[in-house]
Amino acid sequence: MYKLVVSDLDETLLTSEKHVGLKTREAIQQAKKQGTKFVCSTGRGVSSIQGTLKEVGTWNEPGEYSISFNGGMITENKDNKVLAMQPLDFDLARALFNAGKQMSLCVHVYTPDGVYISNINPDEITFLKGRMEYTDLEDIDQLAGQPVLKVLFESGDFESLKPIPARIHALSDQCEVSFSSNRYVEFNPKGVNKGSGLRQLAQILGIDMTETIGIGDHLNDATMIEAAGLGVGVANVYKDVRPLCDVITSRDHNHDAVAEVLETYVL
Repeated sequence: MYKLVVSDLDETLLTSEKHVGLKTREAIQQAKKQGTKFVCSTGRGVSSIQGTLKEVGTWNEPGEYSISFNGGMITENKDNKVLAMQPLDFDLARALFNAGKQMSLCVHVYTPDGVYISNINPDEITFLKGRMEYTDLEDIDQLAGQPVLKVLFESGDFESLKPIPARIHALSDQCEVSFSSNRYVEFNPKGVNKGSGLRQLAQILGIDMTETIGIGDHLNDATMIEAAGLGVGVANVYKDVRPLCDVITSRDHNHDAVAEVLETYVL
């Protein structure tokens, strides 16, 4: 029996309209009645997913959990109680921020409570609408004293991002590097990823990894898919992640792929 199901959000659980499909919501509620935990795992901050938690029925509930910042934070949903948090070294975050600016890239900086963006472009403004709120940022030292969970670079030309970790290897070698949404290269503390987040939450809950399911679509989901007892890619899974999956759904994120997983392996 699978006791813990962990799902990515964007392009996995959420439709292109940024909502959870009705069939998926119903399947999650049925799984919960059977005693299976359903957990959202995202690269975003926990404050930006409260609407999704409401849709899946775990918002502000004790004994319900979220994994955010690509595994950098684990929270219990009741009052967003922090159970674990692993921030970047601030000097490293500063160096990444400045490197991104020097390459004229859009740079995101994530703190526990907010998202700060430098050099945002019109396409990124459109992409983020309905996903998260953000504050413009000129100098990362404006955030001195706050934990920084993640830094990322954005480009509409995804292929142009792939060589960047090698170009700044002195920095990226100190980080866990991942890619997401065909537009981001992300930098977390070394060893922090969605797979480590899943393992840590399973340990907190006393659940064996063989009793877990991880569902995702992109490169930042790969460690979670590999770590889970059953690693699932949705039909629109990125080509390089496909070989890592135990199962690939017949449905995509716009057609209740997560409901398919729950109906097949949990219900």
